[in-house]
Amino acid sequence: MTHDYKRNGTLTLFAALNSLTGEVLGTCAKRHRHQEWLTFLKMINKQTPADKEIHIICDNYSTHKHPKVRSWLRYHKRVHVHFTPTSASWSNMVERFFRELTDKQLRRGVFKSVPELEQTVLQFIDSHNKAPAPFIWTKSASDILEKVTRGREKLSKLQSV
Repeated sequence: MTHDYKRNGTLTLFAALNSLTGEVLGTCAKRHRHQEWLTFLKMINKQTPADKEIHIICDNYSTHKHPKVRSWLRYHKRVHVHFTPTSASWSNMVERFFRELTDKQLRRGVFKSVPELEQTVLQFIDSHNKAPAPFIWTKSASDILEKVTRGREKLSKLQSV
């Protein structure tokens, strides 16, 4: 950020990635509370064919585990929520889409208002969905686990210093 940086507000993006097709279902909200999360879950439920199971992978944010969310999930048996381990957001493929959004659309962007930012984000999702493609892991599981092991070893050395 530069000395003249001015923050004009924030926006929450809720996004679901169809890992088979690469299509993204997304919506923006002013906040990230259980109410907005429930609204997004209902949107996913409504827009997914009734004969399909829904598996949602998300982080351990308390909003995702709120009692009202759990209550809703009890009555919507086809919706299954899976939580990534702490510090393992990289294992959630929608994070790959967030990186693409950031790299191709948001980084170095200048947005004079939150509505302008929201319009930009939603236009990017629409553009992405015109020719969606699934994100494919390019490393084998053993390569990924080896990298995680090296990272843990380096972190342990730093912590012991």
